[in-house]
Amino acid sequence: MSKTLVTLNVNDATYEVAIKPQDTLALALRDGCGLTGTKIGCDMGTCGCCTVLVDGEPALGCLTLALEVEGRRIQTIEGLAGAERLHPLQRAFAECGGSQCGFCTPGFVMTSVALLRTNKAPSRDEIKAAIAGNLCRCTGYAKIVDAVEHAAEQIRDEDDSVPTPNEMSEKPETQAGDKDDAGIHGRRQPATAGR
Repeated sequence: MSKTLVTLNVNDATYEVAIKPQDTLALALRDGCGLTGTKIGCDMGTCGCCTVLVDGEPALGCLTLALEVEGRRIQTIEGLAGAERLHPLQRAFAECGGSQCGFCTPGFVMTSVALLRTNKAPSRDEIKAAIAGNLCRCTGYAKIVDAVEHAAEQIRDEDDSVPTPNEMSEKPETQAGDKDDAGIHGRRQPATAGR
């Protein structure tokens, strides 16, 4: 069967990949782009190991045809980490023991990234509902839920530490004797006039 050349936008890079019409996104990513972080577990859409983000939404790479995502933005586990550090979810999975053998971890992380982009403070039940399509054969899921919860807190703390443009323009002048107090969990509390 002949192959077709497609252009895939993966992790903000362009890949030209020769694929057969029936090739899945998971195969194109692994074999065509050399991005092996996306795992193929069941190859039937039941385990979630192959989860990637397509235009910001979770998609099962084993059920999505590569031809269907040409021209769309694809993000894999390899595209999460920055040059200097891991994404908060990747750090949290390591710190909280959310990863056992690691095979299912990329799918859980990508599913959780999508959740935390839309819900910065999910409850444990909301986390469980979001990851319900991902299977892990090694754990009882508690540490995975702990990791997502921990990452959510880290992301909220990072967001709180970066002032918005409005906050920067509204910052009151400090007066002699004023102090900035470190609040709960080390977050800065705004200085108030007349303390």
